[in-house]
Parts: sequence; structure tokens; C-alpha cells
Amino acid sequence: MDNQSQRDRYNALRQQWPELFDNPVDFPFTILFEPSQVTAAEDAQRARLAALGQPESWACTGVVYEDPYLIVARDAVRFPGGFLGTYVRAIPATGAVGAAVLPVLDDQVVLLDHARHATRASHLEIPRGFGEPGVAAADQARQELLEEIGADAVNLTDLGPFHANTGMSSDVTRLFVAEIRAFGKPQAEEGITDVRLYPAREVAELIKTGQITDGFTIAAFTRAWLLARLPGLPSVEP
Repeated sequence: MDNQSQRDRYNALRQQWPELFDNPVDFPFTILFEPSQVTAAEDAQRARLAALGQPESWACTGVVYEDPYLIVARDAVRFPGGFLGTYVRAIPATGAVGAAVLPVLDDQVVLLDHARHATRASHLEIPRGFGEPGVAAADQARQELLEEIGADAVNLTDLGPFHANTGMSSDVTRLFVAEIRAFGKPQAEEGITDVRLYPAREVAELIKTGQITDGFTIAAFTRAWLLARLPGLPSVEP
């Protein structure tokens, strides 16, 4: 995209999802929209980049990247200290809430051995997926269970929202815990190589020792534990 196309797409996003561009009263980060202020923020960022020997094009605001999964926007911002600059953030392309679900089978936690391109490694993690427009998060959770491990949720409990990276991304994922009665073959075409069963105490130990590093898995397990939804773990006093 050229600079004008980036800004035109940015303005279209503002119309589509105005809540992502809101400036609450007294909020310390202010998104700037008035053209002269936007230019001032870009100029300030260009000066910083030039001093570091970095491309000045990195100061241009607007939608700087977009594909079917991800939108990267660069905002003009007045920061808490009062100085101007730009700030990049990622936005899910669908705008929908995703879902991640912790399956429990016969008092054991079900985890996937999932090879991930981004980290070039395999991770123990729970089923999850991007949100789809018009699909409720609970329905999305059921769909991910069915697609990834061929399981139906007998009982599904909403554990609340989760932000994976508040410093970089606006996406929201809804966490769930699900009781299942059985599972089928893993979704090999998605890089899932195995489905494993663990006692809840062992999962806690895998998290403690850093063998489970996936944030969605850690968050869903922790919330399920705190809400007394996991068998075999001591209760957590409020």
C-alpha cells in the first residue's frame, strides 16, 4: 500500500470498529486523528528512527499490513509523558472473539502435542482458534474441539476473556473448560501430532517447570483451577 491507501484503509477501520479507536477520558494514550497532529507525530517518530539509522518509512501511520488473518495498524499517539510518536498494534482480521478450550476427560486434562510454525517447535497446548464473524465464542469452542480432536463437549463452562499480548494486540479470546467423553484422531494437517492425557497435578507441574509455555493453556488451566473446575487439585482460598 502507498501512504494514502494506508490511511484510507485506516479510516475505514475506524468506521467499522470505532471501539478500537476510542479515547476514554483521562486515558494516558491518546490516538490522534487531526491531520496536523498526525503529521507532527509522524515527524517526531521519523526523527527518532533517523537517529537510530532505521527506515523513516516506519513512522507512516495507517494500515501497514493486512491479510485474511491479521491487520497491522500504526496509530499516531500522544504518549503518557506528553510526547508524540507512533504505535503499532495487531488487530484480528475478522474482528471476532476467538476461543480456547481446556478439555477434561475422566478427571484428566487433555493436551495436544502441536507443532507451531511461528516458534519452530512443538508445544503442549489446548484446542483454540480464531473467531469467526457471527459465531458465538461458545460455539467456536465446540467447533475447535470437534475439528482438532474429534470431541464433543458434554458440558462447557465459560472462564472469561483473555488478552494474549496487551502491549501489541487488540485480539480477545474467550476461555472455556469442557467435559468430554471421548476424542478421535488429532487434526494432523494443522500440525497436531498427538493427544495426551495428564492428571491435573501433573499439568500444574509442567506449567511450574516451564514445559508448558503456551499462554492460552496456562491461562485456561489457572482459571479452571481457581474456579474449582479441575479434579485432583487443592482448592484455592479467596
